[in-house]
Amino acid sequence: MDHPIICFGQQPCGFFPKRFLFAKIVTARRLQKEIGGEIVFFCHDSDHDPRETSTVLQDQHSNQEVALNFQFENRIQKQFSPLYAKRVVPEWHEKTARQLPTYVPRTLVEHFKETQSSNVADFCLEMYKRMGLLDGIRVERSSAPQFRARAVAVSDYFVDQPYEGEIVRARYRDGKLLLHKGGDRFLEIPGGDFGPEQISPTRDTRFVWMQSVIRCTHYVAGASEQHYVDKGDALDVTFVRREEISESGKAYTEG
Repeated sequence: MDHPIICFGQQPCGFFPKRFLFAKIVTARRLQKEIGGEIVFFCHDSDHDPRETSTVLQDQHSNQEVALNFQFENRIQKQFSPLYAKRVVPEWHEKTARQLPTYVPRTLVEHFKETQSSNVADFCLEMYKRMGLLDGIRVERSSAPQFRARAVAVSDYFVDQPYEGEIVRARYRDGKLLLHKGGDRFLEIPGGDFGPEQISPTRDTRFVWMQSVIRCTHYVAGASEQHYVDKGDALDVTFVRREEISESGKAYTEG
């Protein structure tokens, strides 16, 4: 194997990353020591679910847990805009910076204060970089027009579309652009022609879409990915289970 490419994928998952992302990084670095090659982080910042960026912290004195998340400018942006298009509210940044000393070491508070990115995805990535988690790792983003233009066409996808002053991520189905409002309720929105630069995959088409660009030889899979990724789409890829980690859904705050 001349040049192994070790990949792991994840949505931005909190302004301090969830511990399961840290475990993926540790697994990828261990594998790199064994076989060489490079590590690629496929950052799926086209996802729109605001729950992805909930950051669970623990009071350093009482051990009481709190879940912090970004403040969103409006309902449409919160529910339907992709993470790269959800804007960071300055008031939220200032308020959260005042809260953090209760929960995390001083160095992380300073990293947070110094991070001034304008959207949620950029903010998370900048924090991970400041924490040293992405040193030597190439980041590929699902929102990047160049990445999308190179990716293979898939049959099931979302379209980033302007809607009421925001960019929203609408499911394309039967020639319609749909926003999921919960349960079996959908809102159809207007839309004209669109190209590959506006398209991102669904969960079930994400791996083959990603792999058509990254062409990894090894993939570090999380617990849920072990079940839904169709390994038949990647017979030449070695899947590696991420290392176990306690309290995987809480934020990693040791960087």
